[in-house]
Amino acid sequence: MEQLSSTAPPRTIGLDLSVRKSSYCIMNADGTRSAEGTVSMDRTSVERFFGGQSLSRVVLEACTSARWVSQVAKESGHKVVVANPRTFKLISASCRKSDRNDARMLADFGQFRPNLLNPVSLRVGEVQDARSVLIARDTLVSNRTAIINCARGILRDSGYGLPSCAAERFHVRVRDLIPTNLEPAVRPLLAALEGIARSIDEYDATIAKLANEQFPVTAVLRQISGVGPITALGYVVTIGDPARFARSRDVGPYFGLTPRSYSSGEKSPELSISKCGDQFMRRLLVSGASYILRQGSPDTDLKRWGLAIRARGGQAAKAKARTAVARKLAVLLHRLWVTGEVYRPLREAQPQAA
Repeated sequence: MEQLSSTAPPRTIGLDLSVRKSSYCIMNADGTRSAEGTVSMDRTSVERFFGGQSLSRVVLEACTSARWVSQVAKESGHKVVVANPRTFKLISASCRKSDRNDARMLADFGQFRPNLLNPVSLRVGEVQDARSVLIARDTLVSNRTAIINCARGILRDSGYGLPSCAAERFHVRVRDLIPTNLEPAVRPLLAALEGIARSIDEYDATIAKLANEQFPVTAVLRQISGVGPITALGYVVTIGDPARFARSRDVGPYFGLTPRSYSSGEKSPELSISKCGDQFMRRLLVSGASYILRQGSPDTDLKRWGLAIRARGGQAAKAKARTAVARKLAVLLHRLWVTGEVYRPLREAQPQAA
């Protein structure tokens, strides 16, 4: 995250990013607008635009194109502030919304109240490249699930059931169970699953190599049962720099795993988690928590703590236990990352008798 200080450039460029053309507003130190217009969203035009500007603070919202645009601006010597659209809602909630007005608002706040933009840091370099591998693999896994559900649905509609099996073995397990009349519909799906399985295996090998060679710190995180190469690598590349958090407990809110708050007068209702953080990483943490809590997983302090919450009974208690363990897992991973210490699964308790 950019450290905003009194030595910031005397002028600000608010840039409202779009797909083809982005609107900009250039504001002087006294609050007057010196120029407005649009710039084409191709790298050559953006490089030419920033190269022709004197040192400025460039303000834009986090979005798909924000990463490469911010890099171009920094290469031209500008300071970049990336506003968090989740918390800075004045633009999306404006009753006079337009690209021109959005650029003006970004320039206005960037010049006089930049901290209200809740600036975020963007992933770049090998961190972003590694995350792209994880997202691509996750996309294939999602497609595999959709194809399996489609195949099961086609057979179920005709009165045929399929046995339960692991997703990665589905196309092999059911190959000889498809009735002749449904083969034209289902066989191509199984062929697609076979290709997806090979691609996922390739991604798994790539992820293991990245974790071992480019991000060796993931070995410290994988000490925890339920945290494999995918979760460990995802955690490292999502956070980027562990020093971003002064306390490990601050990681829970970052991933949206803490309850929302809405206190008014004497009312303070119990709300669900905020889900304001990275959805992909939050899902991995919840998946890790599910493994930790399941029967047959290793006995740990974290598991005992989660089971105590789940013992309160009811479906809600199970969900709360899973979320609570995911939050505590996120905190623990940060602590191990910062200290590099050996993980002791039963630090607070003696192992239970078999």
